[in-house]
Parts: sequence; C-alpha cells; structure tokens
Amino acid sequence: MVDTIQTNKNNFEENPEAIALAQAIELQEHINQYLKQLSLERLQVVADFAAYLVEKESEEATQELEEIPGLLEKIKKNREGTPKTHLVNWRSIRSDV
Repeated sequence: MVDTIQTNKNNFEENPEAIALAQAIELQEHINQYLKQLSLERLQVVADFAAYLVEKESEEATQELEEIPGLLEKIKKNREGTPKTHLVNWRSIRSDV
C-alpha cells in the first residue's frame, strides 16, 4: 500500500488535491476489503466507530469556524440585511433530508 501511495505521489507531484484523492480512494478500497471479512457484530463496531469519527471531525470543523474573529457577527449581519422574500425553505430543496 505504501508503495502505491508513493507512486501516486510521483504521478501527481504538482497537484496535492489529486494526491489526497488518490490516497483516499486507495484507503477506501483497502477498508472495503477488510469489511467484507468481518462478522455482523464487528461491522457494527466499525459503523459505531466511523460515526464517532465523523462527529468528532464535525465538532472540530465547527470549533475552527468559531475561532475566526468576527465570523458569527458577520453572518448575523448578513442575515439581517437579507430580505426574507429571498429565503427558500430548505425542505423544498432537500426533500430527502
């Protein structure tokens, strides 16, 4: 796996986004191979752990945004300046949520 990732790095030296995408795809493929070998009980453990990691990452991203000076005030100010007639109910856009 490390050799393949290194090869991908050499192919995409000038494009860090392409490197990250190639690494992510490769890791996902490896994870899927492992998942196919697990019992139902172990799959539940993996699912719980993945949910925990997603929540943790979301919290960290939120904290990072909250640390930007004046961001919340700018958002509130923009909301106050936006006429309500231009607002769209999110359910009409994302009915599947």
